This record gives sequence, structure tokens and C-alpha cells, in this order.
Amino acid sequence: MHLGQIAERTPGKPAVIMAGSGRVITYGELNEESNRLARLLHAEGLRPGDHIAFMLENHPLYLAIAWAAQRSGLYYTAISSRLQADELAYIVDNCEAKAFITGHALAGTATAITDETPGVRLRLMLDGTAPGFLPYEDEVAKHPATPIENECEGVDMLYSSGTTGRPKGIKPELSRAPMGQAGPLFHLISLLFQADGDSVYLSPAPLYHAAPLRYCLTFQRFGATVVVMEKFDPEGALAAIEKYGVTHSQWVPTMFIRMLKLPEETRAKYDLSTLRYAVHAAAPCPVPVKEQMIDWWGPVLHEYYAGTEGNCFVYTNSEDWLAHKGTVGRPLLAKVHVCDEDGNQVPPGTPGTLYFSEGPAFEYHGDEAKTKASHDPWGHGWSTLGDVGYVDEDGFVYLTDRRSYMIISGGVNIYPQEAENVLAVHPEVADVAVFGVPDAEMGEAVKAVVQPQDPDRAGPELAAELIAYTREHLAHYKCPRSVDFRDELPRHPTGKLYKRLLRDDYWKGQQSTPTA
Repeated sequence: MHLGQIAERTPGKPAVIMAGSGRVITYGELNEESNRLARLLHAEGLRPGDHIAFMLENHPLYLAIAWAAQRSGLYYTAISSRLQADELAYIVDNCEAKAFITGHALAGTATAITDETPGVRLRLMLDGTAPGFLPYEDEVAKHPATPIENECEGVDMLYSSGTTGRPKGIKPELSRAPMGQAGPLFHLISLLFQADGDSVYLSPAPLYHAAPLRYCLTFQRFGATVVVMEKFDPEGALAAIEKYGVTHSQWVPTMFIRMLKLPEETRAKYDLSTLRYAVHAAAPCPVPVKEQMIDWWGPVLHEYYAGTEGNCFVYTNSEDWLAHKGTVGRPLLAKVHVCDEDGNQVPPGTPGTLYFSEGPAFEYHGDEAKTKASHDPWGHGWSTLGDVGYVDEDGFVYLTDRRSYMIISGGVNIYPQEAENVLAVHPEVADVAVFGVPDAEMGEAVKAVVQPQDPDRAGPELAAELIAYTREHLAHYKCPRSVDFRDELPRHPTGKLYKRLLRDDYWKGQQSTPTA
């Protein structure tokens, strides 16, 4: 549905509620703000197919900025607020942004990239100014709150989180459809999750990530209210569900783990009865964690496996998952092929690289080599997200690990996700990463790096306890041979772990970092 039509019908209805501050942006305000910014961008010469970028924390006007680009037929890149200047400069330059919008809280990083991003012709800053930036509020206020002529649908061009190297810009085809024409995600959310204008959607994650951004915008196409957490907090999330009568939400497994580790009396004091759909994705969810969540929240958990690339969509509800524990579902979009290293499709139950056919095409912007590497080398045209997994006899897909994280120890393939899933539910573990480190005899040895719940417990005694614990649940060759401790692991707010950063510390001075 067209944002303007929703605003005309329900101008005072909350479109955005910031869970922490309580600030409300109504549909009337969302429509007017996005129209004014769209007119500013148009006045600066941006036309359909051009590009803007923005780097903000979860801000009340975040979605208005995205809507301005969406209704102008532009590509728009939402950028992580946690990046360093060189990373930010790379993305802004690589995506060919003609406008860049940020907030005063991020001025230090934003102002450092001016000389490295000469293609940017308009720089705006919210909540204050800095050298090289115009005040967003003043510049937008100069323009009327009416739509530009010939509105057409834009599309996001988002970047992979860079867990295995330089971020890759995923550039979909620009439809240029008339504004208000719903895309596939609208129909999918309507079909699977029964969204409508009465829905209340909770987004606890950073809005620059693909799923939160896309789902927030799509729920607003229904006329629903979106509740945005400025930053995830386990008890705060439960409080928001109760306070706002949340019906739909989206999570990552690390959020589940943190909520489950709240004291029982804290978990029990919130009324979660309005929650009908709790969707999760982004990373594999350990089986015990999901079992406990279903026991707690009921069969409202819905899981999908997909990527920013959009080449596949694999889905399961709670009922199917309970009958196929550990699955991420069956493909609803695209057909899955599980292949060995020679391109042979392997039998059910046998792990291999997951490839997909008959789904939407994608490319990595300006990088033919990475685009080619994401497709099968045997000429079928199948694409992959780089994950290893298998399919059972009923067609349900299971993830084993990322191909790039596979450990080869003594010639045996080990997928560290198994050990991570076991350790993640140990009461002494706040966070964990498992990966291969150099070993003179075996080539690689299994290493666990743990963030302990109690930092005072870090040491040989806890390390021995954790190794013994994994050996109670897994074959010994899959278990860590050693455990190191860190105060905090380098995890993306969306739940993805920057395992590469940890592994690199152990492979310094080696001839090369291992690849599978």
C-alpha cells in the first residue's frame, strides 16, 4: 500500500515508537518527513537509479529517510554505525552515493571520510552539524511536504557484514514500479505471518541490517505500528512486548540466549500473551535454545534461512521444527542442491555446499570476481551463500556451518557450529566462538574462545570443565582441545560473529590462513 494513502486515512496513528525514549512518529509525520527529504534529493539532481547512503544509530527518523529514497526510485544503502572510517569510506565510495546522511553522534567517523568520497554532492547531519555537513532539519524544512512527481519504487542496496572479508554490496534490479506497488516480501509476510494494519511489530536489532530494515518498511505498508528498540536489552525486550501489545517480532539466536539467562522471576513477570509470531534468522539456533523458547513462548517461533542476496527463502514453523529438530525449514523460494567439491549432488543426510536455483538473481556491485565465486563452477548457474548443510528425506534443510569456517584436522572435516551450539547453552558461557588454529601435527586444532558469564571464573579450571562438557555431548574429535577467554567477542549487533577477527590473531605469522 502507498504510504501516502495510509497517512491520509490514519494520520495520527503511530508509525514508529522508540521503545526507550517513547518518542512517536505518526503516519502523518512519516509521510511528510519522507516527502520533504525526497524533494530535497530531487532538487539536488538525484533521479531514479541514483544512490544515497546513510549511517545512523536506531534513530526516530531512520525509517523516514529510507522511505524518502524508496518513494524516489533510488538505491539506498544503510550502513552500520559501528564501522571505522576506512570501512565507511569504502562503502560510501563503492556504492557511488551522491548523498550521505548521518547523525551528530557519529560525526567523528563521518567527517573523516570527506576527502575519500568525492562523489558525494550532499552531506546532511541530524541533531547538530560538523564541518562539511549541512543541518538535516534546516535543509529538509525548506521543501514542501507533498510528493515528488512520478514517484516510483526504489530498493535497498545493502552490504554483507564483512565476517569473511571486505563487505560486498548486493545490488538487486531496480523495478521502477509505481510507488505503492507491493513486492514479494509484502505478500510473504501477509501469507506466513498474517500481518495487517492492527499488527504491532517489535524490532530489537539495528535497523541497518537487511531483515530489520526490510521488515519494518514492509509492516508499515500494512499500516502497522513499528516499535524500535534503540539497543537490545533482554529484559527491555520483554517489557516492550507487554507495554505495546506486540504481535510480531524478529530476533537472532543470541537474543534468545540472553533472554533465557535472565532470572526465572524476571522472565515470569512480563505478559507476553499478545505475541503471535516470533520470527528468527541470521544465524543457526542451537536446538536446546529453541526448545526452551518454544516451551516458554509457545509455538509462535518461525524460522527462516535466507540472505541479503535474496536468492532463496527457506522456512519452518514451530510444529514442523519440533518434528525435524535442528532444521531451518523447506525452500519456499528457489530449489536447493547439496553438492560435494566435485559438483555431485549428494544423497539426503550427507553434508555439502548448499546451492540454489530458480531464485532471484543478484550481483555484488562492481565485483565480478565475487559474483562469480558465489555461483557454482560447473556451469549450472546455481548460487550459494557459502553455507554447508544437508537435506533430509522429507526435504528439510539443516545447516552445518559456513564453508569458510570448516576445520580440517588430521584430514577430517570438522564443523565448529556443533561445538558452539553445545557451549552456548552452558550456564557459565555468555558467548562463544569455535574455530581452527595452527597445529604442527594435525594441521589445525579445534579452539574455543569463550566470554564467561563471570569474568572471575576465567581460567584453567573452567576451561577443563567446558572441554569435558562438550565431550559429554559430541564425539571427542569435534570438541575443543583448548579454551581461551575474552572479555567480549567481536559480534555484530545482528548476531553474526566476526570469527575472522578472532582466527586472524592465531594465524599471524603462518604462511596462510586456512581455507576450505
